[in-house]
Amino acid sequence: MERIWLSSYPAGVPADVALGEFPSLGALFASSVERHRDRVAFINMGAKLSYGEVDTLSLRFAAYLQSVLELPRGARVAIMMPNVLQYPVAMLGALRAGYVVVNCNPLYTPRELEHQLKDSGAVAIVILENFARTLERAIAATDIRHVVMARMGDLLGFPKGAIVNFVVKYVRRLVPRWRLAPVTRFTTALAQGAAAGFRPVAVGPDDTAFLQYTGGTTGVAKGAVLSHGNMLANLTQAHAWIRPVLSEGDELVVTVLPLYHIFALTANCFTFIKIGASNLLITNPRDVPAMVAELAKYRFTILIGVNTLFNALMNDHGFARLDFSALKVALGGGMSVQKAVAERWQKLTGKPLIEAYGLTETSPAVTINPLDLAEFNGMIGLPLPSTEVVIRNDDGRDLPLGTPGELCVRGPQVMKAYYRRPDETAKVFMADGFMRTGDIAVMNERGFIHLVDRKKDTILVSGFNVYPNEVEDVVALHPGVREVAAVGVPDAHSGETVKIFVVRKDPALSEKSLIEHCRRNLTRYKVPRLIEFRDDLPKSTVGKILRRALRDEPPRP
Repeated sequence: MERIWLSSYPAGVPADVALGEFPSLGALFASSVERHRDRVAFINMGAKLSYGEVDTLSLRFAAYLQSVLELPRGARVAIMMPNVLQYPVAMLGALRAGYVVVNCNPLYTPRELEHQLKDSGAVAIVILENFARTLERAIAATDIRHVVMARMGDLLGFPKGAIVNFVVKYVRRLVPRWRLAPVTRFTTALAQGAAAGFRPVAVGPDDTAFLQYTGGTTGVAKGAVLSHGNMLANLTQAHAWIRPVLSEGDELVVTVLPLYHIFALTANCFTFIKIGASNLLITNPRDVPAMVAELAKYRFTILIGVNTLFNALMNDHGFARLDFSALKVALGGGMSVQKAVAERWQKLTGKPLIEAYGLTETSPAVTINPLDLAEFNGMIGLPLPSTEVVIRNDDGRDLPLGTPGELCVRGPQVMKAYYRRPDETAKVFMADGFMRTGDIAVMNERGFIHLVDRKKDTILVSGFNVYPNEVEDVVALHPGVREVAAVGVPDAHSGETVKIFVVRKDPALSEKSLIEHCRRNLTRYKVPRLIEFRDDLPKSTVGKILRRALRDEPPRP
């Protein structure tokens, strides 16, 4: 397809970007350190780390992995932390030493964590102590040999760090008792790494940087193999888009979305490292009043989030009193931005919500709207520079403009493969290199893309994927369940929520019993909020349960 979207590009944005400026993400960071050594890189709970301090600490952690643990090049290092200062230190340290980072959601259940650690082959994990109990219950079946345990206040300085650690453990009781051995404290690892010294490693664009886990309609979590080149390409594409409106070394980006999620990892972290921005890390986004109080302390220029975040902020009475005069860009992704939320946001802040679209498999950005958009347009935008997009039918043929079809993408940000899953990789890649996204979209004559529906059955809860088969497999483990189907239904707070339709085996089976069962085996956002008991479920002629029939039928009284 001709790249018709180029005529709609904002002034100053190139059709293609030059790749190869840096061989690795570590080299990118080192370049920013040279230019912005004394500038604040990360802020969390009032504590600040400069680019120079992150440089020193990450090299110490890299040396610990190299010389103390003696991990071989390319070893998998899992990180299981929310947005705390220890995350960028550990993540950058692992990458600079030539290791592969496996991001783990701290809210995982033991079952979910065990699968990801086993599948990735991770041999070391850096984890916040709050989640040690989960690891304790999962570790036996994995290859994990080294555990580095961080505490919330480890990098907050004295006495604040000690106070935070005391409050978290003994006042708020957020650290359950755990028994793991042997364990190295994060601060000890840094001290040992400082004594050992870092040995520079040649890391190239084809080396794997992340095994970033996603899933599909099969419900099996898959690791997208994202190389340093993939990530560098995407942040370069994003930088080309934002460069006309943002300033080098003069931005403050608010990171509410967790850095272990690919959206925040690229959009918030690496893209803004490139321009020497400061990054305000919000550890607990569920505490909206505390988040608003934190925002009130800073003149933030960039706010990136999902629809539910923007909605939650506007429902807090204190948010409207913030100073939005410095705000340049409010970017929404991860899930569809709702028109009502976008219109309310612009009225309140004076800035439009700019919608973008991406996938874990594309590092993640594929499309974005112009940053100078006058108002919300309901589109996911235009393909980024050096990105090709086509709309195809099920047979792989290109469709005319205005015709709905599967959105397919080709570009330097597209993953290499799914880790150790050639069958799944073959399903998404076409012969000409285009990758199927599983999403149905329409492109107009100006190249703007409207997302119509998801071809997959994936349920999107607050920007996080929930896979029906996984939910169904867990529910089906309950002895009182005969059959189950999981679907997504609209929800004013989270965009979608999980609903299950259940045929009982035990007539006494209750909603309460099922919910308790799910909570023991699923992360909170995957737990069904709605349950409907049925005598039977609609099926195809071959006996397959028809989720779409359940999803499309009107609600029963």
